[in-house]
Amino acid sequence: MDFTIAALLTQDGVITGAVYALLAMGIVLVFSVTRVIFVPQGDYVAYAALTMAAMQAGKTPGVIWLLLILSTIATAMEVSALVRSKSTSRLPRALLTYLAIPALLVALTIFLAPLQLSIYLQAGLTLALVTCLGPLLYRVAYRPVANASVLVLLIISVAVHLAITGLGLILFGAEGSRTTPYSDARFNLGPIQVTGQSLWVLGTTLLAIVALYVFFNQTVRGKALQATAVNRVGSQLMGIRSNEAGSQAFLLSALIGGLSGLLIAPITTIFYDTGFLIGLKGFVAAIVGGLFSYPLAAAGALLVGLMEAFASFWASAFKEVFVFTLILPVLLWRSLRTHHSEEDEE
Repeated sequence: MDFTIAALLTQDGVITGAVYALLAMGIVLVFSVTRVIFVPQGDYVAYAALTMAAMQAGKTPGVIWLLLILSTIATAMEVSALVRSKSTSRLPRALLTYLAIPALLVALTIFLAPLQLSIYLQAGLTLALVTCLGPLLYRVAYRPVANASVLVLLIISVAVHLAITGLGLILFGAEGSRTTPYSDARFNLGPIQVTGQSLWVLGTTLLAIVALYVFFNQTVRGKALQATAVNRVGSQLMGIRSNEAGSQAFLLSALIGGLSGLLIAPITTIFYDTGFLIGLKGFVAAIVGGLFSYPLAAAGALLVGLMEAFASFWASAFKEVFVFTLILPVLLWRSLRTHHSEEDEE
């Protein structure tokens, strides 16, 4: 291996690591607020990429049907819960959140998808559709069992992933898709050539990290989410509703996942089940960060990307083995340093 090859592999590793960093931050966000190890995080990537590809082909994306199904179920559950608790004053907000907004997005998609919009308008509409899935999934699958154990929530996450993946096959088909790059520019940087798409990935990732930092440190909602992550019971005593915090965490997680899908779609071919493997690599990065630290999760994602890139050069058939083996020494080290108790605090 000479310097040129090493530079190319480093570039690939940094680019893929940037995408994994976004996914890792989404996983850390959801777990810290809701205790859910969100296995379907990578499915947002596949849904966003395939939705964008469908729009670029002038087709109405199948994700709208999943959105309608979840919207109908979530609306029925929320209305029923509010009526039973005699909190009918909150019905207008519930109908707006779980019914009106998804229905408006579906109507806009049906009208706009065949019109061959600009790539940026297509990306914005795709991001809105995928982001809307987050709160709906939380209301349907997780909120009814929000106080369950971490193991039960993990089992539910696996079931949700399997359901979303199976529906992805029905909604998008078995064929893979790749979208048009956001930029065709190319720049020579020494022995390597940097593409405009690579700069899009890096720039968007850095912007998302800064935006999350500002949100959590400078806004009231962000600080409320942080409080919920630190102490759920204490935050509830201070008037922070854990259900709303969970819904907001899932919304941000879906936004991050959809953004990751839009960034990676022009680089690699995405299939309906591709998100699972991508999400697992983001999970490895989150584990490196201890499932609580965003900077450590981003650093872990960079390490995962670099290891995958160099492993693909030395032993491409075993690159996944190298990546997932990384989790073993990290878990062993954390196990030796962590005080064990019979039961985690709720």
